[in-house]
Amino acid sequence: MPISEHDHTQGKIDASVILVEYGDYQCLCCSEVNRMIQEIQQQIQLCFIFRHFPRTQLHHQAQKAAEAAAAQNKFWQMHNLLFANQSALNNGYLLEYANAIQLDINRFLRDMTDRVHAQRVNQNGLHGSNCFSSS
Repeated sequence: MPISEHDHTQGKIDASVILVEYGDYQCLCCSEVNRMIQEIQQQIQLCFIFRHFPRTQLHHQAQKAAEAAAAQNKFWQMHNLLFANQSALNNGYLLEYANAIQLDINRFLRDMTDRVHAQRVNQNGLHGSNCFSSS
């Protein structure tokens, strides 16, 4: 899939190395990959793209976590918190993380209740459905 304005990107899109990850916030392997990518980013310039691929049949909190990450233009802050705390992704923790990165809490609660970001998350997952992942 080509890069679009809907992608979560770090780095310059015209970098010589472009890495696209389809990830799940409850997946242990995805967490390890996230740590490796952060190390690689310190060594070389690359364009990193993260696309949601919650495997809800295995990880029951992955969908809500992905929706929380999409909230209020603070994706990378929430992304890092979710991977750092992937064993604590229930609603109460998601609210704590939203507060920690200073999201508008009332808006966050409304968006999560109304599942405002569900379609975007699900679109990412459709593109990643051919990917292999295990955890």
